[in-house]
Amino acid sequence: MDLLNPKKGTTAVWAGETDRFFKGATTVPVVNSVAFSYEDLDEWYDVATGKTSGHIYSRNTNPTVHVLEEKIRLLEGAEAATSFATGMGAISNTLFALLGPGKRVVSVKDTYGGTSKIFLEFLPPYAIDVTLCETTDHEALETEIAKGCDVVYLETPTNPTLKIMDIRRLSEAAHRVGAVVVVDNTFATPINQNPIQLGADLVIHSATKFICGHSDAMGGLLCGKAELVKKVFSFREINGASLQADPAYLILRGMKTLELRIERQNASALKIAKYLKTHPAIEDVFYPGLESHPGHEIARTQMSGYGGVLSFALKGNYDTVKAFLPKLKLVHLAASLGSVSTLAGPPRTTSHVELSEEQRALLGIPESLIRYSVGIENVEDLLADLEQALAAL
Repeated sequence: MDLLNPKKGTTAVWAGETDRFFKGATTVPVVNSVAFSYEDLDEWYDVATGKTSGHIYSRNTNPTVHVLEEKIRLLEGAEAATSFATGMGAISNTLFALLGPGKRVVSVKDTYGGTSKIFLEFLPPYAIDVTLCETTDHEALETEIAKGCDVVYLETPTNPTLKIMDIRRLSEAAHRVGAVVVVDNTFATPINQNPIQLGADLVIHSATKFICGHSDAMGGLLCGKAELVKKVFSFREINGASLQADPAYLILRGMKTLELRIERQNASALKIAKYLKTHPAIEDVFYPGLESHPGHEIARTQMSGYGGVLSFALKGNYDTVKAFLPKLKLVHLAASLGSVSTLAGPPRTTSHVELSEEQRALLGIPESLIRYSVGIENVEDLLADLEQALAAL
C-alpha cells in the first residue's frame, strides 16, 4: 500500500500484500512447505538468528501466515504480531509466557469460559496469584491493581453478557505499577475498537470468529508492543501451537470483507436488540449499543460500533430456552459466533459449558440466557424469525 493512512476496509484488503506473489498471483498463495531451503549457509544462519527476514520452518513462521499477522498488526496499530492455532492458543500462550511462579494477574469474573478455567484451574498450580474482580467495578479493579501485579487481563465486551470495561482507565492504573495490559478484542474486532490506542499493551483475537467470519477455519492472533510479542512468540514456537497455512489462507479470505460484514452486523444487532427490549416475552437484553445498558457511555467513547453479538434472557428458565431455540429457522444452534450466518445458543452449551450452573449463576449468567450472534442476513428476515419463535412460546 502506498497510501499513508488507508482506512480500515482498505487495510483489511491490502495490508501485508505489498510484495508481488508467485507468478503474479493476485491472491495470497498457500505455502504448505514445512521447511525452506537456502543455498548459502551464511544467509540461512542470518535468517535463523533473526538478522534478516525469511522463513526456516513453518512451526516458527510461514509466508502465508505472515501476511495474516501483518494485516492484524496494521488494523490494530501495533508494533508486531504473531499467530496461533486457535484463540485459546493465543490466550494460554500469552498468559503462560508473561506469568510464572510468584507473579500476579488481575482480571475479571466475566471472561470467556475457557479463559476463566485457565485463571481458576491452570495458573494456581504454578504458584501464580490470580485475583478476579467484579467485572464492572472499576474501583475494585484499581484497588487490586495498585497492590501490585504483573498482568492485567481484560475482555470487553465480555462473552456472553456484553459487559464493558474502561480500557483507558484500567490501562493507566496498570501502568502505574508496571503491569502489562492484555485485552481480548474478539467481540469488538479492530473495526469497532482498537485497545492499543486506548493504552493496552497487547491485543488478542480469536480469529476463528469475526476475523475469519465464515466458521470454516480456526486461529488466534496477538499483536502489540514488539518486545512483548517477541516474548510470547518465543514461548509459542517451542510450545508448538502454530497456525498453519491452510487456515491462515481462509482467515485472510474472510478478512477481505471484514469491514463490510461488521458494519452490517453492527446495524442489525442494534435493531434486533431494540426490538427484543420491548418484547413481553423477554426478561432482559444485553447489548452495549442500547442506551439502557450500564456500560453504554463507556462503550460510546471507546468503540465506533457495538458489535454483532447480543444476549437476551427469556422470561422463564432453561426449559423455556429449550422450547424456544428449535423454533428459530434462520439460525444455527452452534457453539461459535461471528459468522456470516446467525448462530445462537445458551452459555451452558457455548461460552461457559466448562462451568457448573452454580458457577454461571455467580457470574450473573441466568440459565434463561441466549447468546445471539447476528449474521449478514437481511435484518427484517431475522426479526420475523425471532417474532414467530417468540409467538410460539
